[in-house]
Amino acid sequence: MGTLLNFTRLIDTISRFFGKMVIWLVLASTVISAANAIARKAFNVGSNAFLEIQWYLFAAVFLLGAGYTFLKNAHVRIDVLASKLSMRTRTYIDIVGIVVFLLPMCWFMIQFSWPVVVGAYQSGEVSSNAGGLIRWPVYALVPGGFALLGLQGLSELIKRFAFLQGAGPNPLLQGGDDGDQAEQDHQPDQSAGETQK
Repeated sequence: MGTLLNFTRLIDTISRFFGKMVIWLVLASTVISAANAIARKAFNVGSNAFLEIQWYLFAAVFLLGAGYTFLKNAHVRIDVLASKLSMRTRTYIDIVGIVVFLLPMCWFMIQFSWPVVVGAYQSGEVSSNAGGLIRWPVYALVPGGFALLGLQGLSELIKRFAFLQGAGPNPLLQGGDDGDQAEQDHQPDQSAGETQK
């Protein structure tokens, strides 16, 4: 289990990198949007490329940040129901959700979208709007984003099995992220106690 947990730390590091990178994409999108609006209103100058790059950046934030969101346990949950269940039961539910729904969906989306990326790259597909951008980079965000989400799903699956075996902390309590050592130091007793439930 130790080797697998080391593997999860590598995946978590990758997810943290992309999670922090997309913050800058939000800033870039905001700056481009503001500059585009000022240019249109003040100078009557605009470009479809500026509009499309905002869409590209917006897509990148959500697709590349999905794995980081899972790492931080910030995804949508039905807390009203989950709060009534024991940590072990919630962990089993997460395992089923990851294995039955998340990982197959990620695989399907990668398989489905990759030929579209290759086709757009080979054909040099460009937006039909005047001055629009090439399309394959934004198409590539789909398999890339789902690959990152799938990797993080694998990491979370390993961490949940480790918790059930008493070999790791409870990822539901820690936000799934053991990168913050201070947070980890405050959790062992609590997670160990939860293992018995």
